[in-house]
Amino acid sequence: MRIELTEAVWLEERAELSLDELTELSGLPAEVLRELVDCGVLVPAGGSATQWRLTSASITAVQTAGRLRSDFELDDSALALVVRLLDRIQQLEAQLQHLRAQLPR
Repeated sequence: MRIELTEAVWLEERAELSLDELTELSGLPAEVLRELVDCGVLVPAGGSATQWRLTSASITAVQTAGRLRSDFELDDSALALVVRLLDRIQQLEAQLQHLRAQLPR
């Protein structure tokens, strides 16, 4: 029998994280996170990269990016594109679900 240990971090929905904290939680290098910011996948508050504050909701996008990067060996710009497209698909599915809920039964 194999026992695997995992670490969990409980985050408040409106909590903010620094770039270093997000790097540590995601396992992605800071350069990749900067590329995701440059491409608009992540939208930080603050001026310079050392002052960036990202919402805890961005962890989902970063974790998805990490899995995509390792599974498909994507470069940084392709990774940013795929994450943006997945986010857009998720938005469209939510919109479709909302519209379907308004239809009479």
